[in-house]
Amino acid sequence: MSDDRTNIVKRAVQEIQDGMYVNLGIGMPTLIASFIPQDMNVMLHSENGMLGIGPYPIEGEEDADLINAGKETVTAIKGASYFDSAESFAMIRGGHIHLAILGGMEVAGNGDLANWMIPGKMVKGMGGAMDLVSGVQRIVVIMEHVNKYGESKVKTECTLPLTGKGVVDRLITDLAVFDFTDSGMVLVELQPGATLDDVQAKTEAAFIVSPDLNQSHIEEGFQA
Repeated sequence: MSDDRTNIVKRAVQEIQDGMYVNLGIGMPTLIASFIPQDMNVMLHSENGMLGIGPYPIEGEEDADLINAGKETVTAIKGASYFDSAESFAMIRGGHIHLAILGGMEVAGNGDLANWMIPGKMVKGMGGAMDLVSGVQRIVVIMEHVNKYGESKVKTECTLPLTGKGVVDRLITDLAVFDFTDSGMVLVELQPGATLDDVQAKTEAAFIVSPDLNQSHIEEGFQA
């Protein structure tokens, strides 16, 4: 991973607390599984019917029968369980998942999320994203702050098809951490190396700067 992506993932791990049931979205969020401290009791949930996902397998030790929702091979921790997707989605819709960390294509200043398709591009479907943003207790989105063209992905209004309206609780990018409140989008942390000027220049949406704004704490020496 690039340093920017590593910082995003390491900061996102801090959202996870001992004893949580957590769903990790497809893409960058799946990397979080390999960064969770070994002494933390966390059950990772996958829509395709697995509870108790572990880190990515060592090369040569993959089990093709153990995959996450993104069709990647994974490992299982002690106590893992397997079930059909109907039961998996019942866990989501019943509010039994404490936290979902999802990727994003765009996030709007009011907490709207677009993360499932780009018009004109081939797409398999929305997957579990719509259920996750409506059924999980807390939604954290992680993504780069700008797209490959240098355009802000933190928008005044999403231009891509929405996954959910007003569903994001916290956004973590390579530049900053934002919370979504009744007062609007609030900048609460700056990522290492980022300045307030950087964030203002690369954020389309209006935001409030928290009076307690501080630097994100990233463990420099931590390895998966």
